Amino acid sequence: MTSRTIRRATDADWARIWPIWHAIVAAGETYTWDPGTGETEARQVWMLPGPAEVWVAEQDGVIEGTALLKPNQPGLGAHIANAGFMVAAGAAGKGVGRALAERIVDRARELGYRGMQFNAVVGTNTRAIRLWKSLGFEIVGTIPEAFRHARLGYVDLHIMYRRL
Repeated sequence: MTSRTIRRATDADWARIWPIWHAIVAAGETYTWDPGTGETEARQVWMLPGPAEVWVAEQDGVIEGTALLKPNQPGLGAHIANAGFMVAAGAAGKGVGRALAERIVDRARELGYRGMQFNAVVGTNTRAIRLWKSLGFEIVGTIPEAFRHARLGYVDLHIMYRRL
């Protein structure tokens, strides 16, 4: 087994990112995108042009996860980063999310962002919340019942933040 590589994604990677993106969004448990989002629209919202960057975690030629790093807001809010992370079901619990998260936090710092904000961390996504807290993020706000979870109905969304 070779070591995991965290690298910038290329356009050619989309064919291997899409199944991960689709499975996670279709589940309706962690992202606010419509679970029925098709591949063309998914590519448009994930494979954004610069200054956004898309990253992948790859091991033995298999993409295990992906991350999107971008400014949280345009213009006068562009000094705060935003990111999204997705890990393939078969790679869950193997450190892929943490490896991607650590690299993306470092990358945001390298790019000169002053902080990182997550706008919509689903309150029932305890694995993600535990990871973000361990990396220095804190919940700075909670929007009650702002997410319509596919199985649990209306649940809270957290806004999480950390200085870089």
